[in-house]
Amino acid sequence: MEKLLNLLDTNARLTVEQMAVMLDMSEEAVAAQIARLEADGVIRGYKPLIDWEKTDRELVTAIIDLQIAPSKNKGFDALAETITAFDEVESVTLMSGGYDLSVKLTGKSFRDVAMFVHKRLSPLDGVLSTATHFVLKTYKERGVLFTDEKKDERGLV
Repeated sequence: MEKLLNLLDTNARLTVEQMAVMLDMSEEAVAAQIARLEADGVIRGYKPLIDWEKTDRELVTAIIDLQIAPSKNKGFDALAETITAFDEVESVTLMSGGYDLSVKLTGKSFRDVAMFVHKRLSPLDGVLSTATHFVLKTYKERGVLFTDEKKDERGLV
C-alpha cells in the first residue's frame, strides 16, 4: 500500500495499468486498493502543483502563525475547525514550537490578507497572537522544483 501511495503522490496521473506494472500487481488489485484508500479517507483528493507565478493570477499567498489558548474540552481542535471553515483558508496545521497553528491563505491583495487577519482571525476567542508572512516566491513544493534555471557544465547558473 505504501508503494502505491508513493506512486500516486509522485504522479497522480499514472494510469492503473502503469501502476500495476510498476508494482507487479494486477490492474484489478491496484484499482481495488485505490478505491479502498479513497473510501477510508486516506486519499483525500488529486490536485496538480501549479506554478502560479507563470499565470496571470494576481493574488497573494500568506502564512499566518497563531498562538492560541486551547479549549478545555477540545484542545486546539475547536479553533482549528472554526478557522478551516473560512473560504480563504487553504490549510491549517497544528505545530510545535513558538506557534500552535499555521494557516495558509490566498487573498486578492496584501490589504485583503491583513484585513482577514484583523477582522476574522484575531478576534476569535482563543487567539493570543498572530504573525503574518507573505509568500514572495516558491522554489520547491512537495518535492517539485519551481525554478527553471539551468546550470552549465561547471555547475554555475
